[in-house]
Amino acid sequence: MTYDLKKLDLLPLQCGVYLMKDEKNSVIYVGKANLLRQRVKQYFVPGRDSRDIIPHLISHVAEIDTVVVSSEKEALLLENTLIKQHQPKYNALLKDDKGYIALKINHKNKWPMLQLIRYKGKPAADGLYFGPYVSALAARKTFELMNHLFPLRQCSDQELMRRTRPCILYDMKRCIAPCVNKCTKAEYDHHVERTVKFLRGQDKEVLKELYAEMHSYADALEFEKAADLLKTIRQIESTLEEQHVDRPLGGDTDLFSLFRQGDEVIISKMWVRKGKLLDARAYNFSNAAEEDEELFSSFLLQHYALPNELPKEILVSIDLPDAALIAEILSEQRHSVRIFRPLRGDKAALLQIASRNAEASFKKEKDEQTIREKTLFEMQEAFHLNRYPERIECFDNSHTGGSQAVSSLIVFLDGKKEISQYRKYILKSIAPGDDYGAMREVLTRRYKRAKEENNLPDLLIVDGGKGHLQIGLKVMAELNIITVDVIGLAKEEGRHDKGVTAEKVFLPNLKDPILLRKTSKALFLLQQIRDEAHRFAISFHRKRRGKEILKSALEEIPGIGPVKRKALLRHFGSVQKIREATVEQLQAMKGLSKANVQAILDWRAAQ
Repeated sequence: MTYDLKKLDLLPLQCGVYLMKDEKNSVIYVGKANLLRQRVKQYFVPGRDSRDIIPHLISHVAEIDTVVVSSEKEALLLENTLIKQHQPKYNALLKDDKGYIALKINHKNKWPMLQLIRYKGKPAADGLYFGPYVSALAARKTFELMNHLFPLRQCSDQELMRRTRPCILYDMKRCIAPCVNKCTKAEYDHHVERTVKFLRGQDKEVLKELYAEMHSYADALEFEKAADLLKTIRQIESTLEEQHVDRPLGGDTDLFSLFRQGDEVIISKMWVRKGKLLDARAYNFSNAAEEDEELFSSFLLQHYALPNELPKEILVSIDLPDAALIAEILSEQRHSVRIFRPLRGDKAALLQIASRNAEASFKKEKDEQTIREKTLFEMQEAFHLNRYPERIECFDNSHTGGSQAVSSLIVFLDGKKEISQYRKYILKSIAPGDDYGAMREVLTRRYKRAKEENNLPDLLIVDGGKGHLQIGLKVMAELNIITVDVIGLAKEEGRHDKGVTAEKVFLPNLKDPILLRKTSKALFLLQQIRDEAHRFAISFHRKRRGKEILKSALEEIPGIGPVKRKALLRHFGSVQKIREATVEQLQAMKGLSKANVQAILDWRAAQ
């Protein structure tokens, strides 16, 4: 233990937040307390907390800082802010590293359209958003359903302006063709309004309106229009029949349940909207030193700080002392919400389902983790590695005829992809087609920096044969790195076993490669790693090549030099949008002369 226990008596007896730091002055844990001195002392009382993680946490504490605040609410807010800021190792941190998928209606447009979009962080305030959806499949199904039910346009703004006759969607009765004035603005807005209502869960109201309109058409002897509406009604009713829950809650509710074993925690969430159970998801946390109540409170604040819809009611599986404070904070940010633990009735029964989901997710995760550990141990034994390959890095190079060479680095931690640590490299100091030179350059750049940052992997996989392996070993020797195992991986040409490509694994100091059996889990993981590196490199290369093709396309325009080409792409976003821009839009762009505008128009006409 490196912390001086005498300092505990100097901590304040007030409400606030404490920050535990290690010898490098890095924050490793953040907590809050009504009485800081008493709460922090509890960590150092032997046997006070039976969890294995606590002695491990305390053994790394070198200093404890405190921040005194005036209320429990301020302490809760400050704790949440500091966790996000410092990302402590022993706090449960909900990372916002994933993209969100939602439906959007650009309602400020004259002719609004429904779009399926992806975004990170907070979405732009340029429309009405519905979601985010838990899965892309659920979002796409809803999107396709909306396009079948409500005949809004599906074309871009540019295409809308250019059209002189309706597209095939009009003939299919999937669009009412505002592009050529086949409908009035009021008619179109009526469909937009119904789309919004349906996405907000007001499906019964939409059905009531459709039935009334159908009867109106029937009374007016417009039977074709009435039949079309009946078809729409039947589609909606069929969709609603598929969405049910045994114990409907009748409102918008999020249900959360926590399952823990040691310092491993899973929180399960279930979505209920308008009484329908829509989806479920599990959130995993490791090295969680917080007690269940603290972890739950921190999780809720982090969860609803992300672009997650806030319902009117949040059900939790344990009693939270901070429930009222969290509800107050969330209500101030958006709208009134209630957080509580139901003890009986339909809500308690549904929460039990969430609890079973949490436990099942935990067991599944543990089973998968056990399989990954066995695979990594098999790899260590089969390849005679000096270290257990907890962190694996793999490189792959890509080029076009030796030019525009790039390289990619992908990372696997504990047998799983760690996408946040992927890296891209543009290679410049090599001769065209020099694959060995490309490998030497990227490995030198990567591991010179990794050595300085003390961020070396346990295993390096180079995509290629014995020659590529030797390059990897030479770079490690030149950088005086002796803690990284290096192997080479290459497909065995001309050999396939029942559709499974054989792999040659090249090891240092072995003349011949080794071949793993087809059923080897280590072989499957190696192929997964190599294929991921190849995919990442190809995708990066295609993106760069695409940019070069776009630049070269604009080079054909007389009088448009490098500076104006960049300005055009920055202003319009793509070559396609430059092709579609109106004369007024081109003239409005700063820096383009009349001669430039005419040159662009002439270039477009010649396309």
